[in-house]
Amino acid sequence: LDDGMVLMVHLGMSGRLLIHPAWPDTLETHDHVVLGTDTGAAVVFNDARRFGAMDLAGGNAIHLHPALAALGPEPLSDEFDGAVLARALAGRATPLKAALLDQRTVAGLGNIYVCEALWAAGLSPFRQAATIGTAAARRLAAAIRTTLDRAVAAGGSSLRDYVQASGELGYFQKEWAVYGREGEPCRKPRCRGTVARAVQSGRSTFYCPVCQR
Repeated sequence: LDDGMVLMVHLGMSGRLLIHPAWPDTLETHDHVVLGTDTGAAVVFNDARRFGAMDLAGGNAIHLHPALAALGPEPLSDEFDGAVLARALAGRATPLKAALLDQRTVAGLGNIYVCEALWAAGLSPFRQAATIGTAAARRLAAAIRTTLDRAVAAGGSSLRDYVQASGELGYFQKEWAVYGREGEPCRKPRCRGTVARAVQSGRSTFYCPVCQR
């Protein structure tokens, strides 16, 4: 903001930030905050389940905010690479997928994108995180970055609630290689495996038992 403060917004489970060309004449159900801009456009925060949050933080100390202080590196930043990931996974006696969903390892990875990145890297979600060496960590870091780049370009994944700021749906779900494809053929060239589903820590894991090791 103009005074150097930073507006932090967490969408929670169902939050949406929608940009309107002008201040809305009427509000939709669950429109909780409307932000006006100098251009006349308005940013509307809609959150049906009310799990979202907003806060103001000082720009110079934003990294010390309780919501951010313990987070791992941003996966699309220059701070994240195979070496950083290898150090974060070293000694972790937990399944690889669980380690990646831990926001202290890498910030912002959710269930869908972890499944897709592990498939792209050819790594089993059940493998112990501590067994990931330098070469595998480098491959996984590259797969995470590629997966997220593709998802951003496609506008994200729209399942129930998520839409882009324009109100349009995301389309990355049309490119999923494993997520939600249980029983379908693996899309990796020359792999004859079939996508399987398992439950880890209460979350669905989709993977190919043939090419992910």
